[in-house]
Amino acid sequence: MPTSRPISPEKRLFLKERELSALLEITQAINHDPTEDALYKIFQFTLLGQLNIRRLVLYVKEESSWHCVVSFGAGLPDFRRIPLPDTINETCTSNPCLVPTLHLGGEWEKLEMVIPVVNNGEVMAYVLIGNVHEDYVSEEATKFLETLSNILIGAIENRRLARQRVEAAAIRKEIEIAQEVQTMLFPRNLPNDSHVAVHASYVPHAAIGGDYYDVVPIDAERFLFCVADVSGKGVPASLLMSNFQAGLRTLLRQQADLGTVVAELNNLIYRNAVSEKFITAFFGIYNRATRELQYVNAGHNSAILLTDDNEHQLLADGTTMLGIFEDLPFLNTHRVQVPPRSLLLTYTDGLTEVFDEAEGEFGEEGVLDFLRNTHYLPLPTLHRELLAKIKDFNSKGANFSDDITILSCRFK
Repeated sequence: MPTSRPISPEKRLFLKERELSALLEITQAINHDPTEDALYKIFQFTLLGQLNIRRLVLYVKEESSWHCVVSFGAGLPDFRRIPLPDTINETCTSNPCLVPTLHLGGEWEKLEMVIPVVNNGEVMAYVLIGNVHEDYVSEEATKFLETLSNILIGAIENRRLARQRVEAAAIRKEIEIAQEVQTMLFPRNLPNDSHVAVHASYVPHAAIGGDYYDVVPIDAERFLFCVADVSGKGVPASLLMSNFQAGLRTLLRQQADLGTVVAELNNLIYRNAVSEKFITAFFGIYNRATRELQYVNAGHNSAILLTDDNEHQLLADGTTMLGIFEDLPFLNTHRVQVPPRSLLLTYTDGLTEVFDEAEGEFGEEGVLDFLRNTHYLPLPTLHRELLAKIKDFNSKGANFSDDITILSCRFK
C-alpha cells in the first residue's frame, strides 16, 4: 500500500470536498429508500468515483454468518464465493489491519487493508480495500472510510430490524386472528338436563393448538358430540379445523346420517388439507329417548365408557384417520346401549402421552385407574383433578408436550 505524504492545505481541502460529496451521496441514497442491493452498489461507486478506491470487498454479518455483498476491482476473484477467513474475524476486531500481515494467501494479495465496522462493540462488517490512491492512505482518511461504512451498514441494519418488527407484528396479528377463530369454534353451551350432562376442558400447548371439540343439537332427543386432533399446530391447523366445523354443521343441517357425515368430512379434508395434514376424531350421537349411542372412531384415542359397576368399554372402532385417503378404505358405524349412571370420557392424545422421569407413560390405563376412583365427581371437578394428576405425573411439570382436550358425558 502506498505510504502517505504530507498533504498541502489545498490538497486537504480538495480531499475534504470529496469526502463531503461521498457522504452526501450515501445519505441521499439512504433517504431515497432503495433496496439493500442498490445501496451496496451506490456505496461501491461512491468509493470508486469520489475517493478513487479501485478495489473493494465488503463482508456483512447477517445474524450469525458472514456474507460478501460487494466484490469489485480488476484482478480480484469473486469474493462472494469465498468465505471470510477466521484470521480476519479473530485479528481485526476494532482497528484496521494490513492484509499482508494476515498471511491470507494469493487470492487476497491485491487487497491492502481491512477496516472493521463496529457497532456497540460488535463487528458488523469488514471493508477490504486495495489499489488506493496515495492521497487516501492516511489514518484520517481511513477513519472517514470507517465512518462512511458505518453509516451504510447502520442504515441497512435498521431496515432489517424494522422489517423484522413488521413481520413479527404481522405474525402476532395472524396468531390473534387464529386464536379468535379457534375460540369461536368451541360451543358456548353444553347440554345439562335431566338426561345427560356434558363438560369440556381445553389446555393448549402453544398459542394456537390443533385440538377441537364440538357439541351440536340435532333435534329434541339427539345431539352430536365430537373431539378431534389435527396433525400439526398453528394457523394452518386452525384454518383446517374451521373448515372441518363448517362442513360438520352443514352436513348435520342436511340431516345426513353419521356414516355420511364422516365420509364427506374425509373428502373435505383430503381436498383442502396442505402439507400432508390429517385429522383424527371421535364422533358420537346420543339419543336421550332410547339411550342409544351411535359412534365412529376415526383413528382417534378410544373413548372410555365406564358403567355404574366400574366396568368399562373402549369405543375404538370406525375408520382410519381423515384426510389420508380420497375414499375411506372402510367405515363402520357402531351402536351401544348406555346404562344409567354411566360416564363417557373422550380426549386427545395429549392427555395420555405424558411421561414420568422413568419414561413410563400415563397412558390409557392411567386414565382408567383415575376414573374408577372418581367416577361420581362433578364433571368440572373430575376434569380439574385429572389434569392435576397428569401434571404431577409429568416429568416436565406443567409443560405438556401437546394440547389436551377432554370432553365427558355423564348419562343420568
